[in-house]
Amino acid sequence: MLLFKEKINQYTSLIEDGLNKYYPEIAGEQQTISKACRYSLLGNGKRIRPVLCLAVGELLCVPFADLLPYACSIEMIHTFSLIHDDLPSMDNDDYRRGRLTCHKVFGEGVAVLAGDSLLNKAYETMLFDCINHPKDGKLQAALIISCSTGDLGMIGGQIIDIESEHKTIGYDLLKKMHSMKTGALIKAPIIAACHIGKANINEHEIFEEYANAIGLAFQIKDDILDVISNSDIMGKTVGKDSLVEKSTYVSIFRIDKAQELLISTTQNAFENLQKLQSVGYDTSFLASFTEYLLKRDK
Repeated sequence: MLLFKEKINQYTSLIEDGLNKYYPEIAGEQQTISKACRYSLLGNGKRIRPVLCLAVGELLCVPFADLLPYACSIEMIHTFSLIHDDLPSMDNDDYRRGRLTCHKVFGEGVAVLAGDSLLNKAYETMLFDCINHPKDGKLQAALIISCSTGDLGMIGGQIIDIESEHKTIGYDLLKKMHSMKTGALIKAPIIAACHIGKANINEHEIFEEYANAIGLAFQIKDDILDVISNSDIMGKTVGKDSLVEKSTYVSIFRIDKAQELLISTTQNAFENLQKLQSVGYDTSFLASFTEYLLKRDK
């Protein structure tokens, strides 16, 4: 198997080519919205969600051509959420991915439309693939991704987040909020790949447990980085959670306990990968990727 860095480069190269293909430059009257979308979409993102889609799909012997429309759609949806999150009416951030946010470059109105356009393009991309390259599991994958975005997924988690500012909320609500706001879009590419790859019931359950674990671990790590990191490393404003008195894993458990929870949650992810390994899957890349998420600095 390729070394971890080489494998990451392979996946991200496929993803970048796919994003350029599915959201190409547009001339004429639509060129402004095209530039705004591509500015945000093709920025210096980590591509965590589409990488997970490709990695799990490859484990299940799915050709990359069958995975890319769904992997890239997830990244479009994620980028839409970042554009809207950064707006003055939401988190009011000036920087994202190490450069000015979409609304600071193109204006608030264009940024709203850019987010809307990316969300719609994601659905167009998945439906076009389902119709023109039909395969068992693709419609289910598109549905999983769509549901992860809506009021029972990311948007539902975001509304809990907004309504929880300047309040102290309990652990159960905090966990529910982030399982929807953050975890849903990390889980979706994994489960989508399971449907396209026809994972059996047992495999599906293990992948779901793995997805739940890394989704939670990802958010705990984000909360920790918001306290201990800085804007130059993160490429965005840090310390804003405390300014608006948001409940986080750090504010509830303090930094040392949050670190312990991060480690135990990540260990849960590793244990599920070991279950997959015991039935014949080479999970070495996913294990390295999970460790990368644990140790990341941004």
